Amino acid sequence: MPDRGGGPTGPRIRVGRPSRRVRTLLMTLGVLAVIGMAFTMFAGFWTEWLWYRSVKYSSVFTTTLWTKIGLFFVFGLLMALAVGFNIWLAHRMRPPLSAMSMEQQSLDRYRMSIAPYKTWLLLGITALVGLIAGASASSQWRTWLMWVNGVPFHQKDPQFHLDVSFYAFDLPWYRFLLGFGFAAAILSLIAAALTHYLYGGLRITSPGARATAAATGHLSVLIGLFVALKAVAYWLDRYGLAVKSSDFKATGNWTGLRYVDANAYLPAKTILFCIAVICALLFFATLWRRTWQLPVIGFGLMVLSAILIGGLYPAIVQKFQVEPNEQAKEAPYVQKNLKATREAYGIDDTKVSEYEGTSTTKDKSKVRDDVSSTASIRIIDPNIVSPTFQQLQQMRNYYGFPTNLDVDRYRKDGKDQDTVIGLRELNLAGVPKNNWINDHFRYTHGYGVVTAKGTEATEGSSPGRPVFTESDLPSKGDLGTYQQRIYYGEKTTTYSIVGGPQKEIDYSDDTGEKTTSYQGKSGVNLSNPVNRAAYALAFSEPQILYSGAIGEGSRILYNRTPKERVEAVAPWLTIDGDTYPAVVDGRIQWIVDAYTTTNGYPYASRTTLGDTTADSLTATNNSRAVVAQQNQVNYIRNSVKATVDAYTGQVRLYQWDTQDPVLKTWMKAFPGTVKPKKDITPELLAHFRYPQDLFKVQRELLSRYHVKDAQTFLSGSEVWQVPNDPTNKSGNAVPPYYLSMKMPDQKAQAFSLTTTFTPNGRDNLSAFMAVDAEADSPDYGKIRVLKLPTSQQVDGPKQVQSQFNSNTEIAESIKLLKGGDSDIEYGNLLTVPLDGGLLYVEPVYVRGGDVKFPLLRKVLVSYGGKTAFEDTLDAALNKVFGAEGSTPPPADQGTNPPPTSSNPTVQQALKDAQKAFDAGQEALKKGDWQAYGEAQKDLQDALRRAEDAQSAAGKTGGGSSGSKPSAGAKPSGGPSPSGSPSPSGTAGG
Repeated sequence: MPDRGGGPTGPRIRVGRPSRRVRTLLMTLGVLAVIGMAFTMFAGFWTEWLWYRSVKYSSVFTTTLWTKIGLFFVFGLLMALAVGFNIWLAHRMRPPLSAMSMEQQSLDRYRMSIAPYKTWLLLGITALVGLIAGASASSQWRTWLMWVNGVPFHQKDPQFHLDVSFYAFDLPWYRFLLGFGFAAAILSLIAAALTHYLYGGLRITSPGARATAAATGHLSVLIGLFVALKAVAYWLDRYGLAVKSSDFKATGNWTGLRYVDANAYLPAKTILFCIAVICALLFFATLWRRTWQLPVIGFGLMVLSAILIGGLYPAIVQKFQVEPNEQAKEAPYVQKNLKATREAYGIDDTKVSEYEGTSTTKDKSKVRDDVSSTASIRIIDPNIVSPTFQQLQQMRNYYGFPTNLDVDRYRKDGKDQDTVIGLRELNLAGVPKNNWINDHFRYTHGYGVVTAKGTEATEGSSPGRPVFTESDLPSKGDLGTYQQRIYYGEKTTTYSIVGGPQKEIDYSDDTGEKTTSYQGKSGVNLSNPVNRAAYALAFSEPQILYSGAIGEGSRILYNRTPKERVEAVAPWLTIDGDTYPAVVDGRIQWIVDAYTTTNGYPYASRTTLGDTTADSLTATNNSRAVVAQQNQVNYIRNSVKATVDAYTGQVRLYQWDTQDPVLKTWMKAFPGTVKPKKDITPELLAHFRYPQDLFKVQRELLSRYHVKDAQTFLSGSEVWQVPNDPTNKSGNAVPPYYLSMKMPDQKAQAFSLTTTFTPNGRDNLSAFMAVDAEADSPDYGKIRVLKLPTSQQVDGPKQVQSQFNSNTEIAESIKLLKGGDSDIEYGNLLTVPLDGGLLYVEPVYVRGGDVKFPLLRKVLVSYGGKTAFEDTLDAALNKVFGAEGSTPPPADQGTNPPPTSSNPTVQQALKDAQKAFDAGQEALKKGDWQAYGEAQKDLQDALRRAEDAQSAAGKTGGGSSGSKPSAGAKPSGGPSPSGSPSPSGTAGG
């Protein structure tokens, strides 16, 4: 060992190998690093397996996993063998290296350096290419499962007369195999050529032959395999023409064969296939001829033919045969596209009817009377009133409502009522103090459903508020008894640990804070230390491993939004952007619409779901957008209805479209995951509805494909467009609206999804579209389109909105409503066909001043060019038609205050009740529970005096004929959601 520093007797520094202690430390660190990496990979796999097992869809996990593993090993091994075999073969065929040239002498040092490691080098190269190929192949698990489980469509394409399943299930797999074959051939060719060059089989600068006979034969066979695969590609390209997308100036996006495809490209592909086969045989023949002369000539001819026959000839046909008489040449192919597109998107049975657009009835009182029977006009806009729900029904800061509420229907007194519904979900931003225990152990769930009538608003002293039919905390009203705790919801995006030693905040009432402990079987058990360690690593939260708040019975809940859960258990489905809640059989169920799609329906035009389903709502609320769907599809079915229990998180998938071959294919791949349609209970069926995203896709297609004649389609004279939302300045499409209404050919109202169309580039109305959205109706899914005459102009939504805005009287009223810092918000502009004309209704909300949430203040109505702007819908309708409706308003006013009696005693009692209520509200804001309790007592006393005075007046004949407070009514212990004293103690109960 050399010595450094110091003299002969000075200190010496020893330089050499690290000490045994250092080596041991390094080895230990290396082993720990490997163990850490291994456990990290294990944690991801283990937690995923535990989650799938907890939701009882472990078969989805195992089927997907084994399919990926199988594809990885099969195709990884095939690629490794192909490349490794050709390297080995090239090395075996190496020539003797005596009398080496200068070129080979320069390569000799490389051969010498790799000689001791050539076996390991071979294994390393083959392993690398195998891993890359296997990883790529494993991503094709959907393609494999669809190919191996595919069922027939029993529909044939019009060109090749093959079943649609060939294009949807078989052709994608064949293309993958072809791509894999090309990759294997090219990599093998490169690897073999490099090996031959390294060992002298190929020469670049040396004199004499450039390649040995062995190298020539080997490389010729590989090139021949590549050309043979190219021949197969030409043959498959023939069928690919049926699903090929192209830009067609007459129609824009186009799928399928056109005249030039059928008469130029198709024969060209057949000719090129034959040339490629001959060229491949010439390359194989070099095994005997030992010369590349003929194969090279053949390959050159194939390239030249591809340019002339595959490129130039179709261009000549298009220029000189098609363009001079395009409509006549393309019409037969357009007709095929029309038929296939309508079938692929489920719009082939659309009923298009002519509609006058203007009423001819002289007696407007009769038309006025028909309004109530034609539509239950919804004036409570679910996309506006969420802040109102929040203000009146939030109750605690740690609860919240979604940005956009939902519309459903519930039956009361034998009639279906359009209902705006929202859940009081957990809002962690409102937790008094955010920390790990509070956010994940104590505040774990929301509580209760809040519903309001869609067709009514409160009047009296607190006008414009929703008429709640289910309200307060705990919620009570029309929905009866149900499990109100919400552990799974749209706003529940973080994990919670429940069921262990730590109690959860349930809700708070007048008596104080209530606690609970989760009793469901959902989630993954954390009693096992291995599970805790895995989740601590997976969630990057070490406290999960050692926290004392976790103990026997603790369960971790995650993947808690309905979309996440359905997407996880059915990764082959596309999820609708709008999930909605319903109370069914004593449970809160999230209802999720799901679609099966394919990109391989011949002749059907493609659409991009992400773009087609965008509107003014998705622009402001990303949760309503179709998630990660920028891929194009040309076939879609609402084949599955799914439910997610808000308490247990249980996911159920129900077969909805029993004829869909894509769903049948996936049900074969994942048996037992989808329940049959007969398992849907009548109570659940009553809440299913036609999905919005499917409707938006269909309306986009119907803007062009409502015509059935190819000549009209090509002319573009009947192209429609979805108008922009006139109620805001977003510039996005108007969303479709749910509404109970009656189309002209229907005998009674049906829960429907509606939209409007305008001519391309213009604002007048061209058509109105509605689909029967009631799942238990025999007409469910039937699309009706009312086509307005082109000879006269009927105002469209934008024009009607402009009339509203330009009317001086209305403008003055709006100016008054805006007084101070108030803002005007326009609700949904509803369109209703009525007696040959179109009735437009738009609620107008005011937000600001002392009230920081939107209240319905006015209703805009337009019909036949007449416009009204009144406090109530009835008043606006009366003004527009110049007549009052003969149908009396509904007696049930929900949370409205009782009508004022002419009896002064009653009047005074009601004034006292209002005063007590206001005092209670003020105390509630300040958190003064003592003052709030006293106000409630005063409120109860005032209501009792009003009841007694009303009863006494009724006995003496001097009472009012108006309704009176219910006998024995008690205050609810909380503010009435209408902002007025509620005689029954429950909102709309």
